[in-house]
Parts: sequence; C-alpha cells; structure tokens
Amino acid sequence: MDLQLAKRTALVTGSSSGIGQSIAATLAKEGVTLVLHGRDRKRAEVGANGIRAAGGTAFVALGDLATDAGAAIVLDVVQSALGSAPDILVNNAGGGDGEVRTWESGSLQDWHNSFEQNLFSVVRLIKAFAPEMKTKGWGRIINIATGWSIAPATVLPYYSAAKSALLNTTVSLAQEFAGTGVTVNTISPGPIRTPTLESVIRRVAAQREWGTDHWDEMEQRFAKEVVPTLVGRIGRVEEVAAAVAFLASTLSGFTTGAHLRVDGGNIRSIL
Repeated sequence: MDLQLAKRTALVTGSSSGIGQSIAATLAKEGVTLVLHGRDRKRAEVGANGIRAAGGTAFVALGDLATDAGAAIVLDVVQSALGSAPDILVNNAGGGDGEVRTWESGSLQDWHNSFEQNLFSVVRLIKAFAPEMKTKGWGRIINIATGWSIAPATVLPYYSAAKSALLNTTVSLAQEFAGTGVTVNTISPGPIRTPTLESVIRRVAAQREWGTDHWDEMEQRFAKEVVPTLVGRIGRVEEVAAAVAFLASTLSGFTTGAHLRVDGGNIRSIL
C-alpha cells in the first residue's frame, strides 16, 4: 500500500530508542525526511545513521522539551534542517524519572514535572509548528499517550493525568484545525517490548519465582498474569510505528480527533 508520504518531512520526538526510533525508521522507509529528537547525541545518531545507511535522510535535534530553552534549541534545528515546520509532528517524548510513586509518596513537584514532560512539551511544539501547517493546508499531528490515560492506576497518578490531558488536547486541536487539512490524533500503546519493559518483565519473573529465563515463556506469563492482553503477548515497537504511519499518511485524511489503542486488548473499554 502506498501511503503517499514520499517527500514529506517529520519530527519524531523521543526517537533515540524504542517506540520513537521505530516510528522514525518506518516513516523513513516511506520516503519521509526525518528529524530525530533526543537528549543523548550518541543514541540519537544511531537511529539517524540507520536511516541514512538505508538511503534515507535524517537529522538530529537535541534538547529537553520540558523546558522553554530546550524546546527553542530543537525548534532552531528543525527550522535549519527542513527550512520550515515539519509536515508531520509525532509527539512521542515523555515518561518520567523511572521512580514509581503513589498518591501518598508522590510530591507536588512530581505533578509539575510530569505535566512539563508529557503535556507542556507537546503544547510548545504544536504552538510553534501548527500555524505553518495550517497555512500550507496539510499537516499531521500524532500524540502518543498510554492506556493509563483512560484507565489510570494508583501508581504514577500524575503521569496518567498528564496523558489524559493529552487526549483532551487532541480533540480540542482537531476542532481548532477543522477544514484546514491538518489532522490531530492520539495513539495509546499498551505493553510494548522495549528495553525498559524487558527489564521489568525479567525482574517480575524473578520476584514471582516463575522458574524460567526463557524469554517467550516470561513474555506469555507477563501478558497473562501481570498486564493481560487478549493477544497473549506484549506488543512490538513496529506495530505502534505502523499505526503512526497510517495516521501520518494522506490516506488518513478522514480521521481526526481520534484515539487509537495499540494494546492487544489490554484496556477493556469502548473508548
């Protein structure tokens, strides 16, 4: 299927590894010129070099999007590399500091930090790039959220809240850009095989004494007992990237304000 993306441009934030890196690589295969973003040059260049080796075009922008100063640096690099706003903006950067806190142990600063990382970072880029997309009459904004945005847990309540606000932002923006050729959608990945989740699964296997170090067996038990999916396994980064590629394409022009869950049926909801 031709996604009609050749000669388009894209910025994929948080693309130095994992889901973001796979999204960038998938778009590059469709002929998109990429700006990969991260905070570690060595890691970001690995993904960019992979795209270049395959015959694509890729640039690297470094900066902390949770700050005005860091976002300004990224904006300058994108403008210099592409000469304009990207046609496609994939807001994948986010997350936290790696610590799992609850309502009781989390501080107000944790809430501030999470909203800066997971919501305000997105708003900064949208406000910078969306007006030019509107002027050009074509654009794709794809926000990456999480299943916790509609089914929050008791841990990391600030993360779930920030991602839920991202869903709200998506629907508001879709209305703002109605009839302009700019679409805005959200994708919520479920449990996806990344280095971080792999380490979590191995740690859980040891804690629960599953008695195996065979990856397939650990994955199946995790997807049955810990984070149940209807598919019986965890997802792959390429499966999220494929969904992003469709929403980034011309073929998705009738899809806007939507929330697509790529979670193997982990979240049992009609939303």
